[in-house]
Amino acid sequence: MPRASETVLVDGPAGPLQTLIDEPETLCGLALVAHPHPLLGGANSNKVVYTLAHCLRDFGYLALRPNFRGVGKSAGAHDHGAGETEDLLVVLADAQERWDASRALPVILAGYSFGAFVQTRVAKRLVEGGRPAEQLILVAIATGQVEGNRHYQPEPVPRGSLLIHGGRDTTVPLANVLAFAEPLDLPVTVIPGADHFFHGRLPVVREIVDRDLRSSSRACAPKG
Repeated sequence: MPRASETVLVDGPAGPLQTLIDEPETLCGLALVAHPHPLLGGANSNKVVYTLAHCLRDFGYLALRPNFRGVGKSAGAHDHGAGETEDLLVVLADAQERWDASRALPVILAGYSFGAFVQTRVAKRLVEGGRPAEQLILVAIATGQVEGNRHYQPEPVPRGSLLIHGGRDTTVPLANVLAFAEPLDLPVTVIPGADHFFHGRLPVVREIVDRDLRSSSRACAPKG
């Protein structure tokens, strides 16, 4: 039976980072899961983030859900993606020191909305450091001009990255994601009828992620 989520404080660049940890029965990898926009109510308790973390945990990944700076008990203030990138890198490094001193375990980066945007920046930094992530799972990624007159330009991501988007997303129009994915030759998995928040569609999101993990050899697949 899975353990209850554990809350820890990780020393971050702007102060402590409140982080939820979901530990698997058998550790086969590390997963960093990033939440949506902090100034719009985003937190590590978000239902999409919760779904991603628990799916990854069930596949043998230690799932890390930090609150970005300024959210919950995390210190600091919103930094439009730059400081949040540093936050995620620090949380990952801390987990590697605690659970993976050899840094041999595969790493998955997952994110939702603003969190998915930040994960593209984290992925770039890991590539530059010579230890790229095994997979990116980007759900409703913030890209282009989005609701609220905000603009995002994610970093390019590797082929094989998993992009999931709602067919009726009015916060981040599907056309924005297709424009991001086209030059990268990336397919986009579209959930018809789903909005940006995936109301009533979370089981479908989980099924898509589950299928992607089962089709790979990245970690321990759950029994059944």
